[in-house]
Amino acid sequence: MEGDGLPRRAAIGGALALPFLAARARAQADYPSRPIRMIVPFVPGGGADVTARFVAEPLGAELGQPIIIENRGGAGGTIGTAAVASAPADGYTLLYGTPGPLITNRFLMANLPYDSDRDFAPVSLLTRGSYLLAVHKDVPARTMPELIALARARPGELTYASAGNGAGSHLSGELLSMKTGIRMTHVPYRGTAQAVQDVASGRVTMSIDTYGVMIPQIQAGNLRPVAVTSLERYPELPDVPTIAETIPGFEVGVVNYICVRSGTPRPMIERLNAALVKVLADPGLARRMREAGSSPPLSSSPEGLADILRAEVEKWGPVIRQAGLSAG
Repeated sequence: MEGDGLPRRAAIGGALALPFLAARARAQADYPSRPIRMIVPFVPGGGADVTARFVAEPLGAELGQPIIIENRGGAGGTIGTAAVASAPADGYTLLYGTPGPLITNRFLMANLPYDSDRDFAPVSLLTRGSYLLAVHKDVPARTMPELIALARARPGELTYASAGNGAGSHLSGELLSMKTGIRMTHVPYRGTAQAVQDVASGRVTMSIDTYGVMIPQIQAGNLRPVAVTSLERYPELPDVPTIAETIPGFEVGVVNYICVRSGTPRPMIERLNAALVKVLADPGLARRMREAGSSPPLSSSPEGLADILRAEVEKWGPVIRQAGLSAG
C-alpha cells in the first residue's frame, strides 16, 4: 500500500546504517589503533614544545600507541590550530594549546581561520603555571616597588621584551602597566629565546616570561629575578616575592591544555582524558618537568578545562580591548 512507503524506506535506511554504526563502534572500542599526532602550534625549542615532549612519551605508553609531535608554528599559533580544526574528528589529532590559540587570539586577530569555541572539544588541562619578571643585572631596581618607582621616574624609557604581539609575556606587561599606571615600551620578538637573550645582553630592560627559559641566564648572572606572577611564591625561588605582594590581586597564569576537533566521539575523549590524568599524576614526570623549569603537570576533566578556558577568555578580553592591542 502507498502508506507503507515511509516505514519501509525508514527500515531500509536503518538497515543500511547498521554497518556504518557497527564500524564506528568498533573504531571507538579499538581506539587508539594507530599513532596519534600532537600538533604544537609553535616552533621547536619553546616552552610548549618542551612540555609536549615530556608528556608525549608516557602518554603514548599509556595508550599503547606512539604520540608524534608535529610543530606547526606561525601566526601566533593559528596555523597549527587551524590544522587541528580541519582534521578528522577521530581522536588521532591533538592540539597542544596555550593561551593564544583558543583564549586571546580571538581578541587580537581578525578573521581567525577557526572558531575557538565551536571547532574544539576540551580534553584535559596539562599545566597551569605562571611567569617570572626578571631584569638585566645592571638595572638598579631590585624589588617591585623600586621597579615601579623607576618606571614612574622615567616614563616610557624602561623596555620589556616579549615573544610577540599578543603573547602572554606581552599581555603581562600591559596588565602591569594598567594596574600601576606606569608607562613602559614594549619590544616584541618572534619567540621567547631571542627576547630573553636581548634582556640578558642589556638591549632591553626586562621580560616577564616562563622561568624555565630564563634559568640559564639567571644562573649565569645576566638576569636578576624580581617577582613572580602567581599568587604564591615559587618553591624554586622562595626568596623572590610575588607581584601580588606589591599589587594585591595581580595574577597571570599560563594555561597549557589538550583539545581535539569538536565532534570527536565522547568515548575517545574519555579515553584520552583517563590516560592524561594517570600520566600527569606520576611524581617522576612532575620531578623531571620541575628540573627543566617547566610548570608541574596538572590534569582536569574535559568540563573542568572548559570552565578554565571560559574564565581566561573573560579575564583577558577586557585587558586586550582596553589596551587596544592587535597582533598585527
